[in-house]
Amino acid sequence: MIEDRYGAFCTHDPVSLAGAASGPLAGLRFAAKDGFDVEGRRSCGGNPDWLRTHEPAGSTAPALQALLDAGAGLAGKTQMDELAYSINGENHFYGTPVNPRNPDRIPGGSSSGSAVAVAAGLVDFAIGSDTAGSVRLPASFCGIPGFRPTHGAVSIRGCMPLAPSYDTVGWFARDPTMLVRVGRVLLPPQASAVPGRLLVATDAFDLAGEPIGAALAPQVDRLRARFGHVEEIALAPESLFAWQQTMRVVQGYEVWRAHREWIGRAKPAFFRARDPGALRMGVDDRRRRRAGRIGAARAALPPARCAPRGRGAVHADRALRGVPEESADRGAESHPRALLALRGQPGAAAAGHLAGRRGPRVPGRAVAPGPA
Repeated sequence: MIEDRYGAFCTHDPVSLAGAASGPLAGLRFAAKDGFDVEGRRSCGGNPDWLRTHEPAGSTAPALQALLDAGAGLAGKTQMDELAYSINGENHFYGTPVNPRNPDRIPGGSSSGSAVAVAAGLVDFAIGSDTAGSVRLPASFCGIPGFRPTHGAVSIRGCMPLAPSYDTVGWFARDPTMLVRVGRVLLPPQASAVPGRLLVATDAFDLAGEPIGAALAPQVDRLRARFGHVEEIALAPESLFAWQQTMRVVQGYEVWRAHREWIGRAKPAFFRARDPGALRMGVDDRRRRRAGRIGAARAALPPARCAPRGRGAVHADRALRGVPEESADRGAESHPRALLALRGQPGAAAAGHLAGRRGPRVPGRAVAPGPA
């Protein structure tokens, strides 16, 4: 029985499964975001109406089953933002997990409980989903490594959908070695390949700003020294902001397409909608569904650049160790989240979250001390 002082684990339908007696992950414990299916158990997806209107899963998500077969035991399912549609990690219905590295700051989301469970030392590693940062951002806020593999590299079957064109299975660990151990189980086998050149995305570093660029500079210099050919490139000639705005249009459309039937049938309640129409995600539906806008957005999606060749190749984004003090404060003005994001959030606001925009404090929540 795990003593969870951080509110990382779900309590609506506790689950604990033993792993295989032997395997590459034998003896380890992991947690899984509550959007993943476990046979015979119900998921809530961060929303009580989802829990109320869905039956127990008929099978376990392949990604979780692979870990169980490799010997790891499932310690429980973890809290998340409503329907995984936020990057704050806050949940009005079930509580916001406490960031072990800085209890006054939000943990980041939407895979908040998984990141907190690892950062607090409650499990050896944890599984989350990442559509637009839902593993990488809480990893950064909680000061641990997080990994988002190439889209499609790990089966997403048995996981609550958000935007299928971007949904991935990711994971957290307390050190890179554990990330690699989990990856060897989940990622497809491939021939090892040594990259011949290093590409430095100057526009990404420009967007990150001087403090982050300076912090990463020593590691970039180490990489430069290992490659015979180093090339500086502009990853997005149209601007990364243009790519981000295109992604938001496609993402919002796919979220609505994934959940509109359930919303119309179950009429769920979402926290802090500004108006009843927004609560049903219907106010802006006309704009979202305009074929021209959606078609233009899809056409504008940039082709994969610098992608490795071969079906088995994995091109991954990894969250570097973050500075917990950079995560957003839990103690000021409230900014509605969750499915209201379907209406589109200005790029400045989205950037503000990553730069430390303040989020609401969880009232009456006892703060647990961070691990030694």
